[in-house]
Amino acid sequence: MTTSQGQKVAVISGASQGIGAGLVQAYRKLGYGVVATSRSIGDAHDPEIVTVRGDIADAATAQRVVGAALERFGRIDTLVNNAGIFVAKPFTDYTDEDFDQVTGINLAGFFHLTQRALPHLLASGAGHIVTITTSLVDQPNRNVPSVLASLTKGGLNSATKSLAIEYASRGLRVNAVSPGVIKTPMHPVETHAALAGLHPVGRMGETSDIVDAVVYLESAPFVTGEILHVDGGQNAGH
Repeated sequence: MTTSQGQKVAVISGASQGIGAGLVQAYRKLGYGVVATSRSIGDAHDPEIVTVRGDIADAATAQRVVGAALERFGRIDTLVNNAGIFVAKPFTDYTDEDFDQVTGINLAGFFHLTQRALPHLLASGAGHIVTITTSLVDQPNRNVPSVLASLTKGGLNSATKSLAIEYASRGLRVNAVSPGVIKTPMHPVETHAALAGLHPVGRMGETSDIVDAVVYLESAPFVTGEILHVDGGQNAGH
């Protein structure tokens, strides 16, 4: 089955909860067909949403996601690399398992899915890739030691700019959204007060703040290679 003529299609990783779930609904409101993937995602009750369960660090998952998009809709217009994991520890406390897990989801997940989706994004004539990173890459905080986030998400910021330039003349835009700490199921309620204090504005962000930023980038044809900070001022300093 393919899309109705003119319907665009978005692939969204890490789509079962938090920012990812918000992105699925936002793209549906824009009229997109959506392919949503995560390890735990359930079946959708919307015929315009296809769900694919799997570990995003596994190249085979990326292949199944792209295959599902083409089988159901026949095209891919946007890829949102939202899947990510954040482990804050003193550097010497990181285990080999931490390293494998964080690099697997944050780096391998981005690489496999982006590489497999990219030919189809080019074919659309106006494709778009958005990756969710973190403002701790630009402004490390000694209260939140997070070298593995910097190692992986910092690489994604750089890759965003590199891909944007590599494909700028071929109709493909590549951007990133760099959040502060957002109220998602990842952060227990009892940690919210401390996390709010990490932001110059004195509060955590909402899922809608990040979703709105991605939707802005989707509608901004002259913006590519941008790292859009949505972080309550973190990137500006402390």
